[in-house]
Amino acid sequence: MTSTANSSFLDLATGPAGRAMAQPMDKSLLEAFQQHLTMERNASASYFAHSIWFAERELRGFSKYFKEESHNEQIHAATFADYLISRGQTVILQDLPVPRQSWTSVEEIMAFSFQLEVDVTSSLHQLYAMAERSSDMRTTVFLDPTIDLQVQSEHEFAHLLGRVKLADNQASAMLIIDGELTNGLHAPAKLA
Repeated sequence: MTSTANSSFLDLATGPAGRAMAQPMDKSLLEAFQQHLTMERNASASYFAHSIWFAERELRGFSKYFKEESHNEQIHAATFADYLISRGQTVILQDLPVPRQSWTSVEEIMAFSFQLEVDVTSSLHQLYAMAERSSDMRTTVFLDPTIDLQVQSEHEFAHLLGRVKLADNQASAMLIIDGELTNGLHAPAKLA
C-alpha cells in the first residue's frame, strides 16, 4: 500500500466522540432523535408511576402491566441510544419532569396512557418523514420495525381503554380485567 492510500483511511468522517461514521445525520433529525429518546424515558417514568398507583390500590394485574410497560419503554430508549451511538453520535440525556401521580380513576390513567402512545407514534412518524427528506435510508430502515411495534402498542392501549370504559368503574368488572392483566390475557381480539 502506498502512503496516499493509508492517509485516505485516516480521513474518515467521525462523530463528536471520535467514532467513525459512514453517513452523518442531519442536524434537525439528530435533535428530533434526542427529543424522542427523552419521550421514551418520560413514558417509562409515567408508567412506573402508574404501576405504583395501582399497587397502592391492590390492583396487582394493572400494576404488573404498567411495570412491564415501564421496562419496555426503557428498552425503547436504549434502542434509540444504541442507534445514535452506531451512527457516531453522542447521546444526550435530558432532564425528565416528575410524572403525574394523582389520578381520579382507572379510566383516566388508561386514557392518558393511550394518548401517550399516540404521541409516541406521531413522533416516530415525524422522525420517519425527516429521515426521508434528508435521504437517510439507514434511519428509515431502523424505524420501520419500531413503528410497527408502536402501532401494536397503541392498539393494545385502545383495547384496554375500551375494556375499562365498558367496566364502568364496577369493582367486579375491574377485578376481572385486573386478573386478565395478571395472567397476560389482555391482547385485543384477532380476526385474521
